[in-house]
Amino acid sequence: MFGIRIRFQSPLLLQTLTRLSPMAAAAAAAYSPNPNPNPAKRKIKRVGTHNGSFHCDEALGCFMIRLTDSFSDADVVRSRDPQVLDALDAVLDVGGVYDPSRHRYDHHQKGFAEVFGHGFNTKLSSAGLVYKHFGMEIISKELQLDVGHPDVLRLYLAIYKSFVEAIDAIDNGINQYDTDQPPKYVSNTNLSSRVGRLNPDWMDPDQSSEKENAAFDKAMALAGSEFLESIRFHTKSWLPARSIVNECLTARGNIDPSGEIMVLNKSCPWKLHLFELEEEFKIDPPIKYVLYQDDRSKHWRVQAVAVSPDNFESRRPLPLSWRGLRDEDLSKESDIPGCVFVHMSGFIGGNQSYDGALAMARAALKI
Repeated sequence: MFGIRIRFQSPLLLQTLTRLSPMAAAAAAAYSPNPNPNPAKRKIKRVGTHNGSFHCDEALGCFMIRLTDSFSDADVVRSRDPQVLDALDAVLDVGGVYDPSRHRYDHHQKGFAEVFGHGFNTKLSSAGLVYKHFGMEIISKELQLDVGHPDVLRLYLAIYKSFVEAIDAIDNGINQYDTDQPPKYVSNTNLSSRVGRLNPDWMDPDQSSEKENAAFDKAMALAGSEFLESIRFHTKSWLPARSIVNECLTARGNIDPSGEIMVLNKSCPWKLHLFELEEEFKIDPPIKYVLYQDDRSKHWRVQAVAVSPDNFESRRPLPLSWRGLRDEDLSKESDIPGCVFVHMSGFIGGNQSYDGALAMARAALKI
């Protein structure tokens, strides 16, 4: 059985990748049909995975490992022939061996139980294995920071949690929820499902290895583009928001002596960061209300913090007697001028001024 070497051939896919991040521009060069005009000057490394039906984990794993310095211009060889695989520089998702010293990253063998660590317990797929060993390098290159910089580790953990872990779990057949009840609906829009649909259709008369490898080419591009987009989001949005929330959480004692009211000095996504930072710094008592200015109305909002990131129940909802009231009726009931509204559930309210919103939060703590 021959190993099949493939490289990205679609100019449109290359353009898509290069728009996502600076790192993708360099990576895209490795996907061109002939990145090195004189290959005799440098040995082209080869990364192997299995042929046949493909999944998201090896498609993403092959993409990620080629973002590294060691494998930046590697050919991808798809084969199940042990003799072919043994001769390769790295092998993913096939071969029955996990040995990072030899760059062997399979997870199907009996007794394999490797996890990411850092509090994560999901069994790794080939994507998770590559990310575990190369993710810090990939992220440090994108951030243009030393691999030891704390922001590199923060993004390394955050991207595993929000992106890579789901691919590991789906590939290993791990349910998202501990329940024996059937799901209430079917969702086939996740990345693993979309990559799976790129496999040649069983009804297609052309079942050639050439068509299969062209489909895997598209699978690597799809998985890789979303991985790079996740890095871009975490770099440009997630990390700055975390810094803002961290700063505001640290300053909460200047807002109210209780330490249970936090004011955002800049509007940003704050909820998940707040939960993670509270846990990281052992904040006690936890934050009950977050104040921020609405960008459109310029009014101030006072929002009750939920009991957990995926729960609608608030730690301390705004008072029952305020709920559903607006404007003068609410100001009269609360004895606080400038009130605008309080939601029927008590999870959020508004005031025309910062002082008014702070007064609402302080009063709610006492009721």
